[in-house]
Amino acid sequence: MSKNLLLFIFLFFCSLSLLAQKKRARDYGIQIGVLHTGKLNAITDVSGVKVGQVTIHQSDGIHTGVTAILPHDENIFQNKIPAAIHIGNGFGKLAGYSQIEELGNIETPIVLTNTLSVPTASAALIDYTFQFPENSNVRSVNSVVGETNDGGLNDIRRRYISKEHVLEALKNAQTGNIEEGNVGAGAGTVCFGFKGGIGTSSRILPKSKGGFTVGVLVQSNFGGVLQINGVPIGIELEKHKFSKIDQEYKDDGSCMIVVLTDAPLNQKNLKRLAARAMLGLARTGGIAANGSGDYVIAASTAKDLRIAHNSDSMYETFNVLRNNDLDLLFEAVIEATEEAIINSLFAAESLSGFENTKIEALPLEKTLEIMKKYNRLK
Repeated sequence: MSKNLLLFIFLFFCSLSLLAQKKRARDYGIQIGVLHTGKLNAITDVSGVKVGQVTIHQSDGIHTGVTAILPHDENIFQNKIPAAIHIGNGFGKLAGYSQIEELGNIETPIVLTNTLSVPTASAALIDYTFQFPENSNVRSVNSVVGETNDGGLNDIRRRYISKEHVLEALKNAQTGNIEEGNVGAGAGTVCFGFKGGIGTSSRILPKSKGGFTVGVLVQSNFGGVLQINGVPIGIELEKHKFSKIDQEYKDDGSCMIVVLTDAPLNQKNLKRLAARAMLGLARTGGIAANGSGDYVIAASTAKDLRIAHNSDSMYETFNVLRNNDLDLLFEAVIEATEEAIINSLFAAESLSGFENTKIEALPLEKTLEIMKKYNRLK
């Protein structure tokens, strides 16, 4: 057998191995919820949404990155969109909160990174906004930056993230499939004691109910007692936050949840939608612990709701969904959040990091055996 053929076989099986590692929960027969997913089962199922990521894994203890979410492909400062934020637990450093709370819109893309890189990412978003010619007279920018603390696996005090990393993530943002697991802002995160990371999912409402899409992206870095589709995985594996309740346990890290939808929702109902995402986190066993910064940013990408930075009119006139027509959207965001978190765990891989810290990935074989035991595989 020739060396070239041997090399081809080796690379072929390596690629199969990589593909196997990228399977998502649904690929194993774990069907969460009752609503249909979008084609990609990702936040990019919402038309026009783009996601870009920069991932940094270095042998000297640097495991961190940036995830950038662009709600639409126009100049967002000039074409703002309705938005709201729900605080599940406020032990965090979410930049841009107060202006969103006050005005009900966002004017920059949403960037996720690590805790100590929030100022750098905020500065990069200002540079990003200034690069548009029509923003030449802008004197104030409300950068939206979320974070979780990856300081277990990542040498966070080195503050390795630069403005260039953030701008690269923004520049490379695209529609389509999103890489999950140890990537972007999830490169060094930990979830339920296992390797966490970036995860995403989506749901589509029936056409008779508007046919709207709800997409969710999470940066999972929190704790609790893991459940998957109602199955007590953390208990069965004897690994969870309270498994050694008589001993001191470490503070949890946080969870950032980004919800985008093309449903025409105003700030009030986006805030209500964001609050329901925390129910999805709870379904996975998360408890919004004292040391956890759990935030949900929700925004509507509906074109008819975009808010021009400058306008000749004194009035803004929108058609938005009535309160009575929100229940399916609530169900959609709960299901998509739950599945996005589980996808982040399924995609993540074991990682050794700063000061010889090692975090194992969720043991998929054992997990699937437990799911089968509870008759929850389809």
